[in-house]
Amino acid sequence: MSTGPSKLKSLKSIKRQSIRVSGASLVRSSALAEGHRLLLLEPSADGVDLAAWAADNRARLEDRLLEHGGLLFRGFAVPDSAAFQELARAISPDLLDYVERAAPRTQVVGKVFTSTEYPADQWIPLHHEMSYSHNWPTKLFFYCEAPADEDGFTPVADDRDVIARMPDALKATFLEKGVMYVRNYGQGGDMPWWEVFQTRDRSEVERYLSSTHTEYEWVGEHQLRTRMRRQVLATHPKTGDTVWFNHAHMFHISNMPAPVRAALLQEFTEHELPRNAFYGDGSRIPDEVAEAIRTLYRESALYFPWHKGDVLLLDNFLTTHGRSPFRGPRRICVAMAELYTNHELA
Repeated sequence: MSTGPSKLKSLKSIKRQSIRVSGASLVRSSALAEGHRLLLLEPSADGVDLAAWAADNRARLEDRLLEHGGLLFRGFAVPDSAAFQELARAISPDLLDYVERAAPRTQVVGKVFTSTEYPADQWIPLHHEMSYSHNWPTKLFFYCEAPADEDGFTPVADDRDVIARMPDALKATFLEKGVMYVRNYGQGGDMPWWEVFQTRDRSEVERYLSSTHTEYEWVGEHQLRTRMRRQVLATHPKTGDTVWFNHAHMFHISNMPAPVRAALLQEFTEHELPRNAFYGDGSRIPDEVAEAIRTLYRESALYFPWHKGDVLLLDNFLTTHGRSPFRGPRRICVAMAELYTNHELA
């Protein structure tokens, strides 16, 4: 897609205006790109201990995060994933495990995981982390251990802007009918249920599904099918902003590459696919609706090049993220924090 590289050119011409983040002036901040809220934080002196500085300025960072939706730390000494985890814990001490998984990941160290392991030649549409679930992390941390040789952006979009641009008719249908996700774990090459829920104990899985208002049925010896009716919108518990917050465009069959989609539909019905999204009453979401959402996110996104050692902090309510195709080695690590539970589903 041509929007990413073209937007990169505009980043080079932006004059940065320093904003004091702390009284010590150890860190300066500026808008990363004109027309986008994402804030760039850089050291204003050599040898700044970012984890210690972040711990001392946690309240100010929280205020900045709520205002801008995301903070990009660049130019600090963050040599490895262990240092990244130390920084993340300085901001949010209680990091999260990754349960009810939607994509394969590898644990790197402690509560740090690889980003979604997905073919390098394919897009991952912008989305809120775990918006298909009844709970999700409030904060996301990304760490660039190794940037790609070419592309490999993590585009981000402020959902306060996205929902304002979304067509009223599209929103109205979802708000009237809701959204439902159907997953067939282990079907068509997707992850098996014991990897998704991190246990092989069926009774433990059943307890978890029942507690999260998820319909389920065991199909044969190894298959599990679930139906989850989830939120279309979410309201930020601190700012009061209401944003588009669901995985309909991600789980929808139209998000699969055309050859894969054709092959799966030859073997399975739409309710038997590894995953699919429907309106809450079980009716089909038209392909063009799902594509309109994906397109809106792509057109609203900021594309920035990763630098080795970069750390990106996102508010998962306010800001979506994705991944562009890439070439060469690329390793982005992820940590999650501050679990939020949607009690309205009860």
